[in-house]
Amino acid sequence: NWHRVNFFWGDERFVARDHPDRNEKQAREALLDHLPVDPSRVHVMAPSDGGFGNDATAVANAYQALLCAYGRLDRTPLFDICLLGMGEEGHVASIFPDSPAVLEKQREVVAVYNCPKPPRTRISLTLSAITRSREVWLMTTGEAKASAVATLMEEGATPQQLPAAGAQGSSATRVFL
Repeated sequence: NWHRVNFFWGDERFVARDHPDRNEKQAREALLDHLPVDPSRVHVMAPSDGGFGNDATAVANAYQALLCAYGRLDRTPLFDICLLGMGEEGHVASIFPDSPAVLEKQREVVAVYNCPKPPRTRISLTLSAITRSREVWLMTTGEAKASAVATLMEEGATPQQLPAAGAQGSSATRVFL
């Protein structure tokens, strides 16, 4: 019953609401516009032209407060399913190798600055939030990601080297290739 499902974002590119790279736009076009979801249960991260202006940290704080308001921060699992993609260098959400966000343990949502891929500013769940998901579904396609997938499957990488290695569900982690 899609009317009972809440959708929260794992990350968002901090761009204007109508920007083609915005995850919200892509998620709506690929999935949400085709399901009978209750719009009040779709919880997007604010855009750079939204009510917080160009303050990515304020957006991260507001999204953390939203999770708290839904009683999510007091619960484990935080989410039933966390669906993530993986980048060529093994990033998940907007957590890139060797970034400060990889090491964040106190917060569930952070602003990420100076990302190696544009746009350079993003909002992201942290690995500590992701690992509080019952299941993590990691989806990836393309030959350019083969090396990162191989490293992930070898189970020797640290999250600092390959953030996808830290994206583990409390009950299950599924990798879809």
